[in-house]
Amino acid sequence: MSETSAITVEEVRKLSLPLGTTVLAGHESLAHVVNWTALIYPQEIGPKPLNKGELVILAPLERNLSIPNRDAAVVRQAVEAKAAAVVLAENPSTLALQEARNGKMPLLLLPGGYNVRDVERTVITLLVDREAQIERRGTQIYRQLTQISSQNEGMAELVNAMSELTGKSIIIHDKRLHIVQSAATPDVADIWEDILKFTSQPANLPEKLRNRHQVSNLDVPMQEQRLPFGQYTRLIAPIVNQAVGRGYLSIVGLKDTMDEVDALVTEHGAAACALEMAKAKAISETEKRLRGTFLDRLLIGDVNQQEAVRQGERFNHNMAAPHIAIVLAWQGTDTPSIRRLETLVNGIVSNRREEALVWQRDDHVVIFYSTDEENPIDTSLVLAENLRQEARRQQPQHRIAIGLGQKALHVNQWRESYQDAQQAVDLACRLETDEPLYIGDLGVYQLILRLEDRETLLAFSGHILGALLDYDERNRADLIKTLEAFFACHGNLSKTAEKLIVHRNTLLYRMNRISEIADMDLNRPETRLGVHLALVIRQLLLNN
Repeated sequence: MSETSAITVEEVRKLSLPLGTTVLAGHESLAHVVNWTALIYPQEIGPKPLNKGELVILAPLERNLSIPNRDAAVVRQAVEAKAAAVVLAENPSTLALQEARNGKMPLLLLPGGYNVRDVERTVITLLVDREAQIERRGTQIYRQLTQISSQNEGMAELVNAMSELTGKSIIIHDKRLHIVQSAATPDVADIWEDILKFTSQPANLPEKLRNRHQVSNLDVPMQEQRLPFGQYTRLIAPIVNQAVGRGYLSIVGLKDTMDEVDALVTEHGAAACALEMAKAKAISETEKRLRGTFLDRLLIGDVNQQEAVRQGERFNHNMAAPHIAIVLAWQGTDTPSIRRLETLVNGIVSNRREEALVWQRDDHVVIFYSTDEENPIDTSLVLAENLRQEARRQQPQHRIAIGLGQKALHVNQWRESYQDAQQAVDLACRLETDEPLYIGDLGVYQLILRLEDRETLLAFSGHILGALLDYDERNRADLIKTLEAFFACHGNLSKTAEKLIVHRNTLLYRMNRISEIADMDLNRPETRLGVHLALVIRQLLLNN
């Protein structure tokens, strides 16, 4: 940031001239140092003496008064006196523009409705008390940005306003570092995609800002970070709402161009973004409640096809497409909240841009997924696997259960698909697996659970596996675990060895011992079926 005590034309523009002041000419000379101001009224008789380094402010003409090219004469005089810049309150004449360009004189235009006396006083305040004017400027910036939010102009307009105030590129990330909105200046066009990619990586977030629940306690939340692209840097501040970081605001520019205004916009822009995000979240929560109420009604059979399609239009969702219900729940006790699981699911659905309705219901999360018509099951299993992997990444010490129902061609079949998915989740919990289970693949499991003679089933399992269970208990061996892995890998020895993390020769030795101890030949289909059923019965009934 600027460390010099001299104040330039560009700093005057940023720190004291009205927000929205534009530079019409002399961009290359904005580094001119401003020593004082000179206010000129066009109707004054004779030229007013100008001094080197003065910021010349030309007042507007009074009504019914015409002095052709008076502005051009003032610009010419300013060039001759080596003034710092000329500020106009009215659109310039063509000749004035030409004079400014020829003399490389900065020519600035105030937005309408400002009193030139007030402008002069504000510039003088900056020249004699920089800190006081910076504080005042911060208040002006905050008011402008929060007004955009209060007028419901949206995050895009907020970002554009910040880019105009700073002349730099702006990026808004949410708490997961997904890009919410951005605006790039022409100077970063060639590297913009690289900048977006770099700033969206959690590992590249400044360390002090990584804990979302601590950023509100930082004495200096705004950080400056050098980017690995030329001389570019960014100012980054957390967007905080209710004492928790909800996202991040970054202002990107060349290091030697960062100044007080950029810092002010970063600080107050983050506060304005917090308001916008809070408003968006409130709207989202309301829509989510309405959607949840509607879907609950749908699952109890209180919604017909026509109403479902009409409500789907409100949610921008095609209710007439084929859907599959996916249900997710935490396994075990002392688990994270269902709200956290819902957030995880929404993150994956959003990242993959899936057409899906997600909501929390009792102790589980439900997804009605608008699946692929040609390969509905495989497509849904891909989404389910993504959810499993993300759950493992975010919560490695916990497991989820995932169940998929049958394809529902019409809304009136959604309830059946949901019930199927619930059964699949129940089986996943019994089997203690986080592998996504599709109800269509679970016929044998469902049959076993519906059989009433529990003792006979356990006796059948004990008869086949008893010798192996006894051996494992006496020798602290893993023959039953080896068999379970063998069937989980569909009899593929190489995959079984990988799953058990043992050498293939070790696996072959174990398989031979299993055959000897249990007196079974796993090459016979009937034997394989019996052993597999015995393992399934043991898993289901002993975990019940």
